[in-house]
Amino acid sequence: MSLAEKLSGKFLTFEGIEGSGKTTQVQLFQEYLTRQAVPFVLTREPGGTAFGREVRKILLDQHGPERAPVAELLLYLADRYQHLREVIEPSLKSGLCVLADRYHDATVAYQGYGRGIELSFIEELWRVLGFRDPDLTVVVDLPPERALQRARSRNSAIGMDAAGRFEAEDLEFHRRVSDGYRKLSRRYPGRVKLIEGAGSAEEVHSKVVRVVEAHFS
Repeated sequence: MSLAEKLSGKFLTFEGIEGSGKTTQVQLFQEYLTRQAVPFVLTREPGGTAFGREVRKILLDQHGPERAPVAELLLYLADRYQHLREVIEPSLKSGLCVLADRYHDATVAYQGYGRGIELSFIEELWRVLGFRDPDLTVVVDLPPERALQRARSRNSAIGMDAAGRFEAEDLEFHRRVSDGYRKLSRRYPGRVKLIEGAGSAEEVHSKVVRVVEAHFS
């Protein structure tokens, strides 16, 4: 069976803290799928739909009004609900592989472990809203100290505020989020795969490809 056949109708998500190299790995994996002639759609959260792009502006605006943790959570879930109905589910039904830069594990890690919202509350909302699990989640893991420095340097290089909304959070917040991702990988070992993010982008990409090929073999 070809890789295109194995990944037909499969939902893959990439996760990681700010500066982990997650988005670079999404881009490299997109190029890999193209070379392998795998039909796919690339999307992201928040902002995978026209509605989501408006929500994204509110969520990530560093200079916007204060957002209570639960209000922030509900905005992410609203974005996800629209995203699933408009993009993810129709694409999967048509046989495409869906590749997403962040999904619900980010909400658990950031709003749950990071902000301190009860995990049981987030899980109940997940159940009520009828969200689906990805077939595979790749978490790019890098020590928070190194990742945060990389994220702030990246923002400065492209003319953004050195500390975007989440980059402006203190180191302890990023440690909680990072620890949350590790706990998710232990809780769901069959779905959530932790990839060591140290090394060159190409080295990390090779690890990702091996994990994906093994998972769907």
